[in-house]
Amino acid sequence: MVEAVREVPADPQAQTSAQPAGEAVTPQNLPVSPTVDDVEHPGDDEKLRHTSNTGASVAMGQYDGAEYVTIGEAPTPTVDNFKKVSVLPLIFLIFYEVSGGPFGVEDSVNAAGPFLALLGFLVFPFIWSIPEALITAEMGTMFPENGGYVVWVSSALGPYWGFQQGWMKWLSGVIDNALYPVLFLDYLKSGIPALGGGLPRIFAVLALTLVLTYMNYRGLTIVGWVAVLLGVFSILPFVVMGFVSIPKLEPSRWFVVNIHHVDWNLYLNTLFWNLNYWDSISTLAGEVENPKKTLPKALFYALILVVLGYFFPLLVGTGAVPLDRELWTDGYFSDIAKIIGGVWLRWWIQAAAAMSNMGMFVAEMSSDSFQLLGMAQRGMLPEFFSKRSRYGTPLIGILFSASGVLLLSWLSFQEIVAAENFLYCFGMFLEFIAFVRLRMKYPAASRPYKIPVGTVGSILMCIPPTILICVVLALSSLKVAVVSLVAVVIGLVMQPGLKYVEKRRWLKFSTSANLPDLNISGHGDTDSIVR
Repeated sequence: MVEAVREVPADPQAQTSAQPAGEAVTPQNLPVSPTVDDVEHPGDDEKLRHTSNTGASVAMGQYDGAEYVTIGEAPTPTVDNFKKVSVLPLIFLIFYEVSGGPFGVEDSVNAAGPFLALLGFLVFPFIWSIPEALITAEMGTMFPENGGYVVWVSSALGPYWGFQQGWMKWLSGVIDNALYPVLFLDYLKSGIPALGGGLPRIFAVLALTLVLTYMNYRGLTIVGWVAVLLGVFSILPFVVMGFVSIPKLEPSRWFVVNIHHVDWNLYLNTLFWNLNYWDSISTLAGEVENPKKTLPKALFYALILVVLGYFFPLLVGTGAVPLDRELWTDGYFSDIAKIIGGVWLRWWIQAAAAMSNMGMFVAEMSSDSFQLLGMAQRGMLPEFFSKRSRYGTPLIGILFSASGVLLLSWLSFQEIVAAENFLYCFGMFLEFIAFVRLRMKYPAASRPYKIPVGTVGSILMCIPPTILICVVLALSSLKVAVVSLVAVVIGLVMQPGLKYVEKRRWLKFSTSANLPDLNISGHGDTDSIVR
């Protein structure tokens, strides 16, 4: 065991001014301002900051030569015993974090008709998906560690709001994951009616959750390549259905619209749910091979895959089958497959839906559990959350996430989507604020991938998705709003509660010395970014 102690310079201003001219300002190579805890408990830092591995470091492959290093130490070491995730598995992990295929988009046609559904999946990515993916690429490469968006908000707004970000995003992720066993069984119940309710459905949800949780326990590399195989299997039947449907296509069906008969709440929630969560992959950045190059590339290809994976099946389904909006609910693509190609194609779509929901489950649980690990490494959660299994996976985080899924799996599809969207919106507010604040206060900080816009462009880029968030929140039902706000209040109280537990030493908290300090200063500016 090697003890690492943070060193606080006697004169931060002097060190800042002594920095060589032309050197990139990074969140890691600048002086550290003493925190309140350093002043009140000068001996605690030595007890709490530690590392269990100081092995050989791995080059990150930066765009601009800047290295992600701890102050006064060598580049961040990796855990050599655990394999890192490469580009192709990462693309499909993002695909499953965001989409997983067109399963669940049926409600967009039910709510607004074919034309608005197709238009929504073409326009919405420009309003929401592309800005969120770009911000994830910039911030994820700036802070390539498992805390992800928790670290972004902590560095910009302080650890209190970083914890709130982590709580809301983790809870929305667990709520999201509770949806996949529901969708899985909704697609199978047309072939196996017993799964529609009662004890068979309860036991099926339990068994499915346990099997997929074990898959996450066995390792992220396995999850990544399983995601590739499941992704190919899930997409292929829609390609076949597209070719089979050509003789039956009637383009006039695509333009059917009745603006006076639109359920805007269901429509926007369906679009929002199917095209968000691009930032979830940031909580796995510490497990990615060469994240500063791999992450932006994977986000780009995943964005193309996701949009095509939604638009093409909707084009086929609405164009080849006479419109009955009431039938467009969860699982309807399997019925369309039977109409277009026969029973064999319906079974293939149902199997693809089942596999897709498995892929989304394991990808989301990986993100949620590694987020808890990253928060524990930053001292926001008790140390036991940072413990890894012999496969390199966060065992406690996986168990907590799986428990949340089981507790929430009794909710309906629409209730789950609305509740998770509400919490997710609050988290995105903090994310946008953190992105703009870091751009404004620390424009010279090293960003291996940087969105090619200035400060004004960064603000303008965040305006359309922020307006969309406000609309989604305004359209939420009173029940969803009340439950979600109660969850937010729990987070506001939980962070001070955990600090009290830490102060009383009832549980052990520690900050990994392998991670860079989030206190950063600019040229001639010793104002710490974490207050």
